[in-house]
Amino acid sequence: MTEPNGLLVIIRHAPYASNLLREGLDTALVAAAFGQPVDLLFLGQGIMALLHEQGNGAPGQKASRPTMDMLEMYDIERLWTSQEALQALELEPSQLLGSVEVLEAKRLPDFLKSYSQILNF
Repeated sequence: MTEPNGLLVIIRHAPYASNLLREGLDTALVAAAFGQPVDLLFLGQGIMALLHEQGNGAPGQKASRPTMDMLEMYDIERLWTSQEALQALELEPSQLLGSVEVLEAKRLPDFLKSYSQILNF
């Protein structure tokens, strides 16, 4: 087994349910700005941030879509979700932004072991 490397930020909250998605994205951007390799895993309601057709939040809330669009500029190119999480929300990979990679839930434990640091939002 290879040595764990990089930071995995797990996003579990919908874009406008709380500030947690935004805080997770901001954390990922700051880590990447300091040269740390960062990947994002979207689970549960967090998958909603990956939808092409993302609605707006309440007045005064910052939209998460512009931040999602900036990820590649910070070399955050690996976005992940699980097949089971997509099925739970009745979504297809074709409804998601960019090149989101889909994992089977049974692969998640080994996937998580491949990271030296994991943060949940």
